Amino acid sequence: MAVKKAQMMPIFSYEGVDRKGAKLKGELPARNMALAKVTLRKQGITIKTIREKRKNILEGLMKKKVSTLDITIFTRQLATMMKAGVPLVQSFEIVAEGLENPSMREVVLGIKGEVEGGNTFAGALRKYPQHFDNLFCSLVESGEQSGALETMLDRVAIYKEKSELLKQKIKKAMKYPAAVVVVAVIVTIILMVKVVPVFQDLFSSFGADLPAFTKMVVNMSEWMQKYWFLLIIAIGAIIASFMEAKKRSKKFRDFLDRAALKAPIFGDLVYKAIIARYSRTLATTFAAGVPLIDALESTAGATNNVVYEEAVMKIRDDVATGQQLQFAMRVTNRFPSMAVQMVAIGEESGALDSMLDKVATHFENEVDNAVDGLTSMMEPLIMAVLGVLVGGLVIAMYLPIFQMGSVV
Repeated sequence: MAVKKAQMMPIFSYEGVDRKGAKLKGELPARNMALAKVTLRKQGITIKTIREKRKNILEGLMKKKVSTLDITIFTRQLATMMKAGVPLVQSFEIVAEGLENPSMREVVLGIKGEVEGGNTFAGALRKYPQHFDNLFCSLVESGEQSGALETMLDRVAIYKEKSELLKQKIKKAMKYPAAVVVVAVIVTIILMVKVVPVFQDLFSSFGADLPAFTKMVVNMSEWMQKYWFLLIIAIGAIIASFMEAKKRSKKFRDFLDRAALKAPIFGDLVYKAIIARYSRTLATTFAAGVPLIDALESTAGATNNVVYEEAVMKIRDDVATGQQLQFAMRVTNRFPSMAVQMVAIGEESGALDSMLDKVATHFENEVDNAVDGLTSMMEPLIMAVLGVLVGGLVIAMYLPIFQMGSVV
């Protein structure tokens, strides 16, 4: 119910004057009109007019979603404001004014309203679980309880920035081949539907049998000309079914997670990214003073892969029974020797967070190098595929002409 209330919180438009007599107008999210008036009076604003802002259905449909990048920017800006000595509520106002995404601005103003109403910052964040996960909220709560919120926010901002950078690197590796494949498919369809029929009319005047390869291409072209719309519908249905299955079926998501680790080209990249996320998350939570068992539980979800989520939960259970972290990691056979050795050194020296941070940095650099290497390797491979597709079509079209030339 808390999520629903946070999402449905009304926004009130107001006009008034401040303590110095300057005219003001703006918008304020609040649970009701009375609470909005109390909040404005606390800010020293004398209200002239206030009314609930009506929701535009079209605007709601076209509203831009809150992305992880928006959350990362918000965290960094808030950490900067608090380190500069700006009070928390005022920091929300300043950050909200500078945000370009209206949806994110609404979330920030909603958090501000909750804090002004007496809720803690972590409690306000928990009203928006679709944007702030349990790890984020736990770190902020730890900072509030220890009286070092600005330091903790800076640490969270660094963590979010590193995580976002890692995600962008993975997307970069995936986008390039995907884009080229899409272009290749579009070019092939255009050639089949528009170019091949021109040659087909030419071949019909030859009065001779066409080569088998040319016949195959011509038959494919005729089918595409008649049923191109069915092809588009089929492709759309496959993509939609894939997305829906991924969204609704946990078994399908688990299958994809396991398949990603075994993929011949991208598997190693996915593996290194998971180790980097594991190390970075555990380093951040442990350095924040979160007990190791709780930190491991938060880290399990942050791996974003069911294989490693199960492995980390097994590590958590082993650590809870008194085993060392490095031994529990070694038993799973899921972590590289270098990471296990660094954890062992960290446990012996009492600098576990520092060693985990070094492991994270190492594997983040490994991901960066792997992405560059993968891009370099994929370029000639993609060019070869495109050459086979386009070159094959050209050969199929000119093969009958070459045969005629040899006969003459």
